[in-house]
Amino acid sequence: MSPEETAAGRKYVDLHIHSIYSDGTCSVDDIVKLASQKNLRTIAITDHDCIRGFADAKRCGDHAGVEVIAGVELSSEIGGADIHILGYCIDVRNAALNARLAEMKEARYHRAKKIVANLNKLGIDLRFETVLKTAGDAAIGRPHIAAAMLKEELIYSYREAFEKYIGYESPAYVEKLSLTPREVFRLILDAGGLPVLAHPGVTAVDERIAQFIRDGLAGIEAYHAEHSTAVRRHYVRYCQKNNLAYTGGSDFHSAAQMKSEIGSPRVPAVVVEKLAGKYREIFQRDLAL
Repeated sequence: MSPEETAAGRKYVDLHIHSIYSDGTCSVDDIVKLASQKNLRTIAITDHDCIRGFADAKRCGDHAGVEVIAGVELSSEIGGADIHILGYCIDVRNAALNARLAEMKEARYHRAKKIVANLNKLGIDLRFETVLKTAGDAAIGRPHIAAAMLKEELIYSYREAFEKYIGYESPAYVEKLSLTPREVFRLILDAGGLPVLAHPGVTAVDERIAQFIRDGLAGIEAYHAEHSTAVRRHYVRYCQKNNLAYTGGSDFHSAAQMKSEIGSPRVPAVVVEKLAGKYREIFQRDLAL
């Protein structure tokens, strides 16, 4: 059986997965292997501010019979709320997108240095070199700092790092470079992609969605590891009523992290058809996977 026939026979997808290129702990190769073992038809690597994993994922997926959609997760801020936006079907070669992602990665580096400096002032003797080694080639995020603190035995648990030191409103926290949702929608659309609101049941921004649609939002992540069945149904109905695509994924980060696992929740393959339909509507051409 060919990889194409293998993919066509599968019923489920996972369009929200993080790799070692951001704050995940699994390589792209391992993610594709896990997806294949879970009998998934389609996946998307949606690293924070990074699209480096797509080429490897596509190569591995072609071999394993797993379709791969180009994806990314970008942060935005409005009215003090941190809003995450997924970009699907983007052109990973788009110059403007790559320039902005490079800027974001640089900003993450300097933000991490400031957080480490704040920790040092608090008497936490974390070395920035440990953070860099922990992050590797990834865009540095707070999870890397927490992992580095654990590595240097400065805290007892990953959770402690966020609750006491680097979580929102904690003493070492530093604001990150942020765009408005509208700016993120435009960036994704200009790169030939579809902007989708990530895990709205977690961020609780329903009152803003109507404006987001006017600003270019193309879909909502209805299926998510932290969405109950009732919440998922609410967003599916909302999308059907407002001509939006609905998507879903595990928000997977680590095989050792029980918060989510690849393929859970079960996201039906029809969501990819919804994305393709929205893509055709916006860009007047078919989506090629």
